[in-house]
Amino acid sequence: MRTIVFIESNKSGSSREAIKAAERLGYFTVLFTNKQKFIQQRTEFPEVHQMILVDLSNYDEIIKSLNNLQKQGKQIEGIFSFVHSYVHLAATLSEKFCTSVVSTDAILKMENKVLTRELLKGHPNSPYYALYTPDYPLEYFINQAKDYLPLILKSPASAGSKDVLLANNESQLRVAIQELRKKNEQILLEEYLNGPQFLVEVLVHKGKVHIIAIVEQQITFFRRFIVTGYCLLPNLNQRFYDSIYETVSSILKAFQMKNGACHLEMRLVNGVWKLIEINPRISGGAMNRIIEIGYGINLVEETIQLMLGNEPRLTKKHRKYVYAHYLTVETRGKLIKVTGKELVSELPGVEEVYIKPRKGQIVRPPISMGDRCGYILASSDYKMEAKRMAIKAASNIRFYLDPL
Repeated sequence: MRTIVFIESNKSGSSREAIKAAERLGYFTVLFTNKQKFIQQRTEFPEVHQMILVDLSNYDEIIKSLNNLQKQGKQIEGIFSFVHSYVHLAATLSEKFCTSVVSTDAILKMENKVLTRELLKGHPNSPYYALYTPDYPLEYFINQAKDYLPLILKSPASAGSKDVLLANNESQLRVAIQELRKKNEQILLEEYLNGPQFLVEVLVHKGKVHIIAIVEQQITFFRRFIVTGYCLLPNLNQRFYDSIYETVSSILKAFQMKNGACHLEMRLVNGVWKLIEINPRISGGAMNRIIEIGYGINLVEETIQLMLGNEPRLTKKHRKYVYAHYLTVETRGKLIKVTGKELVSELPGVEEVYIKPRKGQIVRPPISMGDRCGYILASSDYKMEAKRMAIKAASNIRFYLDPL
């Protein structure tokens, strides 16, 4: 039985859609998950043919579970993950159990932000950075770093804006280091970059870089920097596109990536592209749907094809502006109900409405991307129209909370 094993998934978004894509492609799908609640919600995952609770921090347990699948007659053709921190693990397992074409070493370096910065040290598109470790005298380190303020501080393994702090002055720098070192052996400090921010979705196939999508990001500062808007840009000035392509190609050349998927977050600072971060997977959340609506390309499906050694189909079937507006709440509380979803779904231009939290769940103003409460996707032949429709639709969604 031709089988694909997925190492972890989220309830929605790109990682979940990848499993659905594998099922459409005719594979028997297996999900290894850490999440007990997924086992309890088993019936809500019809595209998962077999779900197995596995301690994903225990390599031997994972190997044992994969061996058991083979004993059951499952022919494992791929082991993949579309979830941050498991991509490299899945790649190494795929090398062990089946034919693998992905660039495992590049994935490892992309997954760890310190390894990324060290690899790109001196690269023209990489900003200033410094690394703090607990054995370093704090006051001496701060005295050196303060000349580069403002600074962004983050955990090397952070994702979705978790453990990412802004320090505008020496006092904030000291507090941020003290907060982050409670649970981090290393703290990465990076130059704060001021300029418009873009996300670039990429597939690399046999060494050739394919830019699938360029997405303008809307950043909102709550207690953290949270992306609240994404706009797919289907029609770009050639010079602008070429500058992005040259930058991305130069960065990926440094990683020596031959086959794989990644996305880069970059800011345009005084006419120069600067890399904020790179991750060895498609962006989570609504990204796969944004690209599918805008171009007719199911990127997770084509990523699976690439990782199986097949030719990905990357021809754009059409071109539309797509705007994703993310929903957030202003206060912390227990969710009583959400209204407006049905009304909003019928509005012109609205492609999809997704509400994440369930009744009774605790929600809060976002301190990470995972705290966003859903999104609205709208499309149009015109950029500002797509954005206007999404934001207008969002104004009709109301979250009723029981304050805590």
